[in-house]
Amino acid sequence: MNAVQSLRNYAVITGGYWAFTLTDGAIRMLVVLYFHQLGYTPLAIASLFLFYEFFGIITNLVGGWLGARFGLNTTMHAGMLLQVIALLMLTIPSEFLTIVYVMAAQALSGIAKDLNKMSAKASVKHFVPSSNDNGTTSRKLFKWIAILTGSKNTLKGVGYFLGGLLLAVYGFQNALTILAGGLFVVFLITLFLLPRDLGKTKAKAKFSQLFANDPAINWLAAARFFLFGSRDVWFVVGLPVYLTSTLGWGFEQIGSFFALWIIAYGLVQAATPAFLKQHTPTGKTTTILATILMLLPILIAYGLYQSSEPTTVLLIGLSLFAIVFAMNSAVHSYLIVEWSDHDKVAMNVGFYYMANAGGRLTGTVLSGLIYQHYSLIGCLIASTLFVASASLLSTQLPSHKKAPDS
Repeated sequence: MNAVQSLRNYAVITGGYWAFTLTDGAIRMLVVLYFHQLGYTPLAIASLFLFYEFFGIITNLVGGWLGARFGLNTTMHAGMLLQVIALLMLTIPSEFLTIVYVMAAQALSGIAKDLNKMSAKASVKHFVPSSNDNGTTSRKLFKWIAILTGSKNTLKGVGYFLGGLLLAVYGFQNALTILAGGLFVVFLITLFLLPRDLGKTKAKAKFSQLFANDPAINWLAAARFFLFGSRDVWFVVGLPVYLTSTLGWGFEQIGSFFALWIIAYGLVQAATPAFLKQHTPTGKTTTILATILMLLPILIAYGLYQSSEPTTVLLIGLSLFAIVFAMNSAVHSYLIVEWSDHDKVAMNVGFYYMANAGGRLTGTVLSGLIYQHYSLIGCLIASTLFVASASLLSTQLPSHKKAPDS
């Protein structure tokens, strides 16, 4: 594949990923706001997303194997179609939108999201040749992965705004129909523009190979579990409840704040290669970043305990946390692709994001449980312990590891 073809395919993958991500952010905001209007309790609304997270674990595990066996083009477009179906499922009259039914639709959306994410990130490996001695292609891969990952998170934040706007202008059912129609058009375009056999292995991929990973990939996946658990253990439930119950923020303020935080987080991820300049990340990079990150939640907790200005403490602390966490996440996303050979990249990425989903689910559950008993400070202390675990696991990663040959 020449440079022009590689860049074209990368642009198509990125465009499809952007379109999907807009619907992913929008549907979350639509569901939260609409069911709040219907009088659902916060706990009932939170339960609507439980299967969304749970099925991410299963999908990432199976999806990587499916991508290797049938091609990443197939799994990516299967994810798009499932998202279209999930969106249309929610367009029925509101009297039929029971909690169980909406949970089922969100489960389908969660499966779609992780199929699409795994496929997009694994695909980039096939557009960049194996690393050469001077590391030029390693830096190129790092840049492309960072842009893909960062722009995705930025657009998810934009999707929150889009969901609220469509709900206000068109109503719930019409908003979902517009999103489904737009994504289906993108599905048709990317289906014909991408190579049919993208990511498909020459030999039949065996399901048992999912767990036959290089030790470095296993350590990286374990570190990823605790890294994302460290964010969600205070960010998912503890922080929004604290903002509304203790600081008196309105729902609009909280929604806008979260959207802006995610947009900024994505921008930092995309800019991480520029921040690190000519440095190509290694396992040592993740250890350094995790160690720095470990200090932030405990300092925020101390600030909340001591300060009479909790809003200031949170805004400064969250800004610093977003910067360091985003850089750490960007380096992780690069390493899992760089350290995987071409035939196993889909399975390795799927295995890795299974750990990511597991960390998010664990963090989400603990966020509610710990906040109920120990408030936000307890969640932040738990976050510190999670980051400490990620830092410790990162010390097992190689300082220098040459990417496998294709």
